[in-house]
Amino acid sequence: MIVILIRFLVLALVVYLFYRGIAYLLDPKRKLDDAYEKGSYYFYDDVKNVRKNFFISYKGALFEGEKYLGTTDNAFEVVSIFVWAKDTMKLQGFTRDDFLFLEKEILMNYGDANISWKNPIEQLMKDQ
Repeated sequence: MIVILIRFLVLALVVYLFYRGIAYLLDPKRKLDDAYEKGSYYFYDDVKNVRKNFFISYKGALFEGEKYLGTTDNAFEVVSIFVWAKDTMKLQGFTRDDFLFLEKEILMNYGDANISWKNPIEQLMKDQ
């Protein structure tokens, strides 16, 4: 009887560890951190939750965007987005085209939104 109970506990532990491993590998927050370390692009967002900010990793910089809900012609949608860099020192080497790419990626999810940038990005976007 004890042997069967121990086998069941070992099997339950293996199933639990397998589940936790898969959950860890598929976690979008981990993917964002990994993309940030590698300097690659990743868009992390919960589109269904307007209250949660989104994050973008791009070329070694991390951007955060705050969404604001408003009304469009026939529905409530995200109408305004405010984006800033977490560390402005990482923006060295960025061009206006990089920020236009980021705007395009944001507008893929929020087509009705008006995107505003925080300084110093705002100055770059207005100057050219």
